[in-house]
Amino acid sequence: MARVALIHALAHSVAPVADAFERLWPQAQRMNLLDDSLSADLARTHGGLDERMTQRFLALAGYALGTGARGILFTCSAFGPCIDAVKRRWPDVPVLKPNEAMIGEAVALGRRIGLVASFAPTLASMPAEFPAGVELQPVLAEGALDALNAGDPATHDRLVAEAAASIAASCDVVALAQFSLARAAPAVAAIAGLPVLVTPDSAVRALRMRIEGHK
Repeated sequence: MARVALIHALAHSVAPVADAFERLWPQAQRMNLLDDSLSADLARTHGGLDERMTQRFLALAGYALGTGARGILFTCSAFGPCIDAVKRRWPDVPVLKPNEAMIGEAVALGRRIGLVASFAPTLASMPAEFPAGVELQPVLAEGALDALNAGDPATHDRLVAEAAASIAASCDVVALAQFSLARAAPAVAAIAGLPVLVTPDSAVRALRMRIEGHK
């Protein structure tokens, strides 16, 4: 049984990826590491990813691998450069950014991609992960994360859907940039009238393929 580490910077990311594992890879032995101070500290520094933040990611990854994890999935999309540092430190270990697989699927569906986030630093770091030639339409769902934190998922979903609708006319596909946004996918699809991609399913499929290829 493969042991995989899921490293979270938002508590809201835990449930969506757990659901994806139950449906797509129930045999995996999951361990969850949550440090919600990562997202809080990043917000306070206005998206600055410094050496101290990178060292925190290396420490979390080192701990996970020390428990026997055969692969790592990071679930917060605002920390791309820190995850790259983990990949460089352990090049033989499957280490997956949260959005790698979804980005590939989005590009296959069209060149005009709407990118919806509820955490502002995500829109600062994630666009660089897309290939050249993509027409990216980023939009922040203002207030959605606050609503989710306040226990109001209905308002969260509505605000995410409204943000997607504001850019839908210039997009071929809508990508929801964070694991915590997966719950809003039906509302987004209903109002935007476009294909909607979420990160958890794509990420679990990709991690399973990489780990089972490393037997």
